[in-house]
Amino acid sequence: MTVTSEQRFGEFVVVRRHEGQDHVAELVLDRPKAMNAVSTGMARSIAAACEALGADRDVRATVLTSSHERAFCVGADLKERNSFSDADLVRQRPTARAAYTGVLELPMPVIAAVHGFALGGGFELALACDVIVADTTAVVGLPEVSVGVIPGGGGTQLLPRRVGGARAAELVFSARRVEAAEARELGLVDELVEAGRDREEALALGGRIAANSPVGLRAAKKALRLGQGLDLRAGLEVEDAAWRSVAFSGDRAEGVAAFNEKRRPDWPGE
Repeated sequence: MTVTSEQRFGEFVVVRRHEGQDHVAELVLDRPKAMNAVSTGMARSIAAACEALGADRDVRATVLTSSHERAFCVGADLKERNSFSDADLVRQRPTARAAYTGVLELPMPVIAAVHGFALGGGFELALACDVIVADTTAVVGLPEVSVGVIPGGGGTQLLPRRVGGARAAELVFSARRVEAAEARELGLVDELVEAGRDREEALALGGRIAANSPVGLRAAKKALRLGQGLDLRAGLEVEDAAWRSVAFSGDRAEGVAAFNEKRRPDWPGE
């Protein structure tokens, strides 16, 4: 796939656009020498890239990928953490949180392309996405209690929303690593593909998603996210508010017209 544009955020994060996928952005974790371990500098770069993507109305889908052949991301940079004083750790915490919430709060659909190790904060970055596409080499898990901490990038909240409270508790408390087939069975990942095809399949899914209304996509994501954990009546009110935000949009008018005229829509994005 031919890269048509590339923007680097710091040393370790790249946003790419590809020929034939004008509305899909690829957010690349690019610290291969450390298997994408999230250092303070890398966390800042992830947050900055997400801020830029969130403001780009041309992006209808984002795909989170890795430049390392054997890992998606191995989590926090424990070598850096080992050098921290308690005061350093306190100062670094908002920076780390901003990276994970940056991915979580992207307004368009986000797909993670996972291969190899996605552990700790690495798996939390994937959990912050809407869909996780993994290949058969993937190994995921939240091993933080084995080094005396807890998942702090959203794992204790996002994992039970995927697999339920009891299953999430077993995975967090045991700190165990889960290989690809079991991860798919448990719902830790959503699609399982052949080794080496996670990025390709995730970008293809991003392209299919990006063919749809950008207004509709963002509103649907907002409704899905805000409705989680609410009772049905409250959730339906969230859905109704999201529906009202798109019902009188240019995208809605274009979508209905295109359907009736039997042509592909040309979304105005408003």
